[in-house]
Amino acid sequence: MINYAKLMTMAALLRKQLGEDSSSPVDIIALAQRIDGLTIVYYPLGDNLSGMCIKSQNGNNVIAINSAMTLGRQRFSMAHEFYHLYYDDSMISVCAKKIDSGKEIERGADMFASYFLMPDAALVMLADELKEKNADHRLTLNEMIRIEQYFGVSHQAAVYRLLHTPYLNDEEANNLLNLSVRSTAESLGYSSDLYCPSAEAKRYKTYGNYISQAEQLFSRGLISSGKHEELMLDAFRSDLVYGDDDEGGDVID
Repeated sequence: MINYAKLMTMAALLRKQLGEDSSSPVDIIALAQRIDGLTIVYYPLGDNLSGMCIKSQNGNNVIAINSAMTLGRQRFSMAHEFYHLYYDDSMISVCAKKIDSGKEIERGADMFASYFLMPDAALVMLADELKEKNADHRLTLNEMIRIEQYFGVSHQAAVYRLLHTPYLNDEEANNLLNLSVRSTAESLGYSSDLYCPSAEAKRYKTYGNYISQAEQLFSRGLISSGKHEELMLDAFRSDLVYGDDDEGGDVID
């Protein structure tokens, strides 16, 4: 049986351990890149998987994120995989596309991700504020979009999180999940990036430990330039070999 109180505490403790406060929105993508020994791989994993965590005995771990899914879902999947990285004894775990599905440990990881990205106190404060501004004191699609934009999560993840509070019931949640989100978000003045997958040029990328380890080996003369290029290309980092990053040159402002 899922212990929601325990998962909430675990999420709060991990935020503290990783240097985050107890309530602010988290840039979980940047946070992941600061974790020692962690390699992050962005790759289209198909229609059924949103993420994967592979751990090793020597502390060199890998989290893979499905880059064909929306940015909001990628962020939720990263938090889900944090649960497996820090609290699961399994060496390999996968995250399904649908939230709150599969084995109990996967549903628990989903709930952990919800608490990690949307801490209870901050969520309650924001939901109460938005609800009071609404004439019928309910959370409509507009309020849900403001919540998911604030915390940087997918629409599905936000509805799932609110469903575990007094703010939404099953009927309201089902109705919200069947409404168009992207156009409404844009009409409210938000960017639609949260509801879009990674750009084609960025769907294959590797960051973190693998890259830094390869760079160290090369700088210390332990591998040749040819081997270094091979390692970078295997990690989908042609930009580090040919300098063909489509972001353009450095800008100092």
